[in-house]
Amino acid sequence: MEKVHDVELKHFSNEYFDVLHSFELPEEQGQFTALPSKILEVKEGQHRIVILCEDEPVGFFLLHSTERVKVYSDNPKAMLLTALSVNHAKQGNGYAKQAMLLLSDFVKSEFPYCDEIVLAVNHKNVPAQRLYAKVGFTDTGKRKTGPIGEQFVMHLSVKNT
Repeated sequence: MEKVHDVELKHFSNEYFDVLHSFELPEEQGQFTALPSKILEVKEGQHRIVILCEDEPVGFFLLHSTERVKVYSDNPKAMLLTALSVNHAKQGNGYAKQAMLLLSDFVKSEFPYCDEIVLAVNHKNVPAQRLYAKVGFTDTGKRKTGPIGEQFVMHLSVKNT
């Protein structure tokens, strides 16, 4: 039974830097994502998002509103989610699922123009596929070839109510 904690999403700030840089992942997970410490240079249109539990960083991802989104979606209002990771020491607590359940509302408040989130998940990364499906992402049917093989392109509609 996974524990449910008080999880929140926040934009990166330097107060989280040291903890994010201490994140570790086992090799089999590291092949599918990038550790926060590898994402030092952020380009315009890239937004570093920290997953917090009781004000402690437990996870991280990037949201892109760059040209790169066009590879995954024809929707000019879409954003791309990449580099989702939860620190290995904190895995198994449901943080990624909680964060992804909060994603739609977070995007509505922080990026009101956005009405779709897209991502690519490696066909070998079954745990991530299951996670994304559980929180409402659906397979678009598009396929992309990534650095280690085929990727499924999934999307989530963000409805502004």
